[in-house]
Formats: sequence, structure tokens, C-alpha cells
Amino acid sequence: MARRGAAALALALALLAVALAGAAAQGAAVEDPDYYVQEIWSREPYYARLEPEPFSPPLPAGPGEEERKLRASEPRAPKKATKPKKAPKREKLAPETPPPGKKSNRKGVKTKSSEKAAGDDHRVPVAREAVREGCPPLGLETLKITDFQLHASTSKRYGLGAHRGRLNIQAGINENDFYDGAWCAGRNDLHQWIEVDARRLTKFTGVITQGRNSLWLSDWVTSYKVMVSNDSHTWVTVKNGSGDMIFEGNSEKEIPVLNELPVPMVARYIRINPRSWFDNGSICMRMEILGCPLPDPNNYYHRRNEMTTTDDLDFKHHSYKEMRQLMKVVNEMCSNITRIYNIGKSHQGLKLYAVEISDHPGEHEVGEPEFHYIAGAHGNEVLGRELMLLLMQFLCQEYLARNSRIVRLVEETRIHIIPSLNPDGYEKAYEGGSELGGWSLGRWTHDGIDINNNFPDLNTLLWGAEDRQNIPRKVPNHYIAIPEWFLSENATVAVETRAVIAWMEKIPFVLGGNLQGGELVVAYPYDMARSTWQMQEHTPTPDDHVFRWLAYAYASTHRLMTDARRRVCHTEDFQKEDGTVNGASWHTVAGSLNDFSYLHTNCFELSIYVGCDKYPHESELPEEWENNRESLIVFMEQVHRGIKGLVRDLHGKGIPNAVISVEGVNHDIRTASDGDYWRLLNPGEYMVTAKAEGFTSSTKNCIVGYDMGATQCDFTLSKTNLARIREIMEKFGKQPVSLPARRLKLRGRKRRQRG
Repeated sequence: MARRGAAALALALALLAVALAGAAAQGAAVEDPDYYVQEIWSREPYYARLEPEPFSPPLPAGPGEEERKLRASEPRAPKKATKPKKAPKREKLAPETPPPGKKSNRKGVKTKSSEKAAGDDHRVPVAREAVREGCPPLGLETLKITDFQLHASTSKRYGLGAHRGRLNIQAGINENDFYDGAWCAGRNDLHQWIEVDARRLTKFTGVITQGRNSLWLSDWVTSYKVMVSNDSHTWVTVKNGSGDMIFEGNSEKEIPVLNELPVPMVARYIRINPRSWFDNGSICMRMEILGCPLPDPNNYYHRRNEMTTTDDLDFKHHSYKEMRQLMKVVNEMCSNITRIYNIGKSHQGLKLYAVEISDHPGEHEVGEPEFHYIAGAHGNEVLGRELMLLLMQFLCQEYLARNSRIVRLVEETRIHIIPSLNPDGYEKAYEGGSELGGWSLGRWTHDGIDINNNFPDLNTLLWGAEDRQNIPRKVPNHYIAIPEWFLSENATVAVETRAVIAWMEKIPFVLGGNLQGGELVVAYPYDMARSTWQMQEHTPTPDDHVFRWLAYAYASTHRLMTDARRRVCHTEDFQKEDGTVNGASWHTVAGSLNDFSYLHTNCFELSIYVGCDKYPHESELPEEWENNRESLIVFMEQVHRGIKGLVRDLHGKGIPNAVISVEGVNHDIRTASDGDYWRLLNPGEYMVTAKAEGFTSSTKNCIVGYDMGATQCDFTLSKTNLARIREIMEKFGKQPVSLPARRLKLRGRKRRQRG
């Protein structure tokens, strides 16, 4: 047997050398060593056709023996490991067993037992490496794995089919419809399974599972087997020594549980076979598969669909300290156009950093609009945070390279970027990792507040005044004051929320976007439904056409948002509005940042949901950047739509706080401290009026074209006669005369004289 094993090893090495020589002669370098292992295993059939050669394992044991093995085998405890923050590196490390715990990086050791388990069937390809390497998710959560690649033995109904068995997928408002929260088997027995077709040879390394997302039901799998196949007919079960390995599943329905395979398995298909489940529930699960697709130079389909980027940026997940360091590096590279500042501190005392990008950082230039991006209000929605860090790097690099488009944007716009508004929540999510944090870990602030819905409800004040017909005589249709109760120290308001409000009141923002995650859509206000007790109701603003333009500007330039072929993330199909939605028609929210910004400031704010996966794996960041890069730039350019100008007096001095009204639009804006203003409008012809206290109003006809660049529309206001009289009397130290009071006084004197 020893001689036979040595001969087989020698043959394998010889074939490996031949394969290496052939690849070198053709100039095609294959990076993954497991690729050659697969070639040795079935070289001729693999090159003869695109599909791998089927397995030929021994026949499976009968049902009785399976049940006896199940009772004899103890479930294997899941590893509480985090997702690796860095992409897999091809480093040769000394073999060692990682300690269990959250900080484990899922690198294992090739042990004798592992070799024996793999060697029980010589036709099962096993990765032969001294050190295990962490593989990224295949993409069930990110939708890279399509519905056609998911199959199951049975399902209760379509809404609980295999295509719903994706990690972190959310059920619809009405369960028992097409959009339920897991795959659920049609029967509760040991013959049920769900499988993934990777469509290419893949080194499978682990499985992550969840239970069913449901408000009313408790369904999850407590243990399962894992099987692999190369043809979906003959399956090989992952072994633990001589017996089938039973993996420990979930103990509740939301917290993801990771189980690593004892030895990476190379195959095309992987199947999960539930062996036990919650006593009062059913077989239901959501999952993600960890695996490294092997190089396949002969498959044009995979090469054509691989996304790459040419931008030399720092594609990784950054801790708070790393984020701060990266911002410092960008500031040093582009010190003439960047400035780092903070708008306050989080509940835990972490500074809320912002980066300003402008040709004159630190000052507001008259006539130059202010724009902002905010990310990370929900700490676990990490993609927006990383996109902001990538964007500031990109703007710096392209400005230094004299990219005319970026140079013009930087020189004509004052850009502010807050990459992490909730750093306390992010630190929790970062500790959990990209796949093991679940749907909500780190979403809220340290004191449990959702920042995005923590702003004062000004909608109710506005609509109540409109119903009483007090608009605009008693209550303005803009710049609505914050209620006194909200400003009190006892109000349930996050310190991060107060910091954002002070920041927005200080800087005259024109346009802004807050980046969120978990969906792929752009939501515009109002976010709160006008009808009481309505969960969903289309509630447009007076500037609805402008908001729809802005939303479509982002969605239409995103690589996926308007793609009618793409699958919905969870339950909502936004294709009927081209990847945009009115917030209140989606789900009503009181006190949103969008509504507050529109009603309390001049800023038009939209929520941009940048991806189905809130916290994608690090390896996905280059593709996500390519998906969003053009949209991020185009959206910033929209700040130059509409009209702009100065409102001055006869002496040429700017008039602050002047009101700019557009005929037919029941929403005004105001001038900044220097008298400059910006009013976002769609192309068209508008009658615009400027008015200020103590000045006569002025009206002009302003035309907005389709070309980029706001139309200049300046106003010069003269003081009213009463204002002139008051000014003269104050100049000479006299009090202005109140004419109505003077008339009453004269009438009283005449009555006394008659009497």
C-alpha cells in the first residue's frame, strides 16, 4: 500500500509538472494551486467540455443506517469567527490551529484526520494546502448567485422557494405572499435539501445559516449535513473521520452561524441537508456559501462577466482609526483642495469627521453652491461609508491628474463628505464582520436611537397649518421652526442628530444625499404619509418633479438600479419607477432627514440605497465602486441645475434671508448671509420673485435650459418708504412714528374738545 501510495503521488507530481509546463508554454498562468489539483483529478473531461466530469462515489447508505449515524454523530459546534477584513493572501504561513472565538480568521491545518476523511473516496477533489485560506461569499446575499442557481427538494409554496433562502433576506409586510423570509421545505423529514450550483469548479470552505425572517413564526434548522457534487446526481458527504459530519445550526432565527468545512472541497454543487430543526417549527433556512471560484481560462462566460476596476484606490473595510488615517493621507495629498473637520462627537466620544473638497477649503464662496454626502447613519450599512472613502480618494487623484470634469466640479462646488455619522454603531458591526452581523447589529447609536428617523416632525406642523389655511400668512411653507420640546435636554434626541442639525443650519446646503444600504433604489421626500394611520401613501412635495429628476439622475447612471432584468433585493420591485420611489409610498417614516432638510433648510435631500447587501465582503468593493462611481459624480453635478443669483440692495450689498418664490411652487427658499441663493428647478420658464423685509419685491422671468449650469437670475431691491423713514429717524436718534397710533390719539383729542 505504501508503494502504491508513493507511485500515485509520483504520478500526480508528474502530471502536475506537465500541466504547469503546458500552461507556461501557452502563456496562461493559473494562480490557484487547487486548479491543478482539479486538472489531475479529471483532466481530459474537464477540457473536453465546460461542465466538470461527474463524481463516482460509493453508493449512499440506506435510510436506517443514516439515522443510526445521525444518532451516533455529535453535532459540530459552529465557529464564532468573523469575516476576514482583507482579501485572501497567498502567503505560506506556519501551520497552526486558530483559537476559537470571534477573532478567528478561519485558517486551519491539514491534519491526519482531515486527510483520512478526504481519502475515504479518492474521487472527491480536496484542496491540498498546508494552511486554510479564507474564501469570500459566493453571493447569495448580493444576488451574484441567481435564482436559477438555487434548487431545493421541496418547498411549502413559491414564496418560500429555494430562491428565498438567501442570507439576511427580509420578508414582506404581508407574509404568506410571493416574498417570504426563507426557504421552507414542503415536508419535515430527513430527505429535504437546498443546493447551490456555482456553475464552475469552486473551492467550498464554509456555510453560514440563519432561520426564517418572520414576525409571527419561529422556524430554523438546528443541525445539518453538507454534501458536494460535480453533476448534481452523485453526492459526497463531508466527513469527520469515518462518519458523516453533522454541523450545528442555529439556536434562533436571526443571528447568523458560521460553520467551516474541516477541509475545503472542490466541486461545482453544494447541498445542505437539514438533520434537525426547532421543535415547534419547520425546516426553514437562509444561507450563504463561502467559496473560491477556481480559474477557468477556457470559459468565456465567466471571464466576460468578471468586473474589474482601473482605479488605484484603497479597497478594504476601514476601522475608525484607519478611516481617520486615510482621510489624513488624502488631505496631505491634496492639501490645497481638502480640509478635515468634525461636526461634533458620538455618544461614545468619537469625533464625527467630515472632509471638505473645494478650491478654497474653509470658506463659503459667493455664488458657489454647497453639496454634501452623509453615510453611516445606520452603523451596519457599511457600503455607503466605504464608497465615501473611495470617492474622496478618487476626487483627489483625478484633480491632481487634471481630469477636466473633476477639476470643474471641485472649483465650482463646495463638497462636504461625512463617511461615518454613527461610528459607535459601525464599530459593533465591524467587530461582527461582513456576514455574521445579521441584519441589524450596529444599526442604532450606542443609546439605541435610529438617527435617520430622529429629526423633528415638521410635516405635521406644516400640514396642520395648511388645513387651517394659515399658509403662508402665519406659518411659512419653508424654514419651519424646530419645536421647543425637541430642543430640550430631556428629549430623546441623539447627540449625532443634534450635531447634524447644527451643521445644516450653519452651511447653506443646496443638495445632499444620505447613503444607506439593504436595497437598491433612490427614495425622495416626503417620507411621511399625510393621511393618518396610512403605512403606504404617495405623498409628493411641491417640488416633486425636481426630486424625481434628481432621483433618476442617480438611478439611471447606476449600473444596476434601472436594469429590468435584475432580481429584487427583498420584496419591492422598483423598476416601475426606474429605480426610484417616493419615500411615503414605500413605507411611512416620521422625522426623517429628508423631510427635515426640505422643510427646515434650503437643502433638497434624498436617500440613496446603494446595495442589497448592507455589509458586502471586502472582495466586492471594487465592483460596488464601479456600480456607483458615475452616479455619485452625476448626482453632485445636479447641484448646478436650476437658477442661482444674488439679491442686493441699491448699494450693491447682499441681502441675507431674502425669500425666493417660484410661481406655481408652494415652497420657497432663502438667501444665504451674503445674499446669494440657489434654487433647483427642472428645465422650463419660471416667474421668480425676490422679497425681503423692508424692501419692495421684485419679479423676473427666468429660463432654465437643459445644458449643465444654473441660470443666473439676480435681483436688486429698493427699500420701502416706511423703511426709509425709519432709517432716517433712527439715524437722528428719534423713534419711528406709529401712524395708526397717531390717528387714534388725534381722534381722542377731537372728542375731548367737542365735549
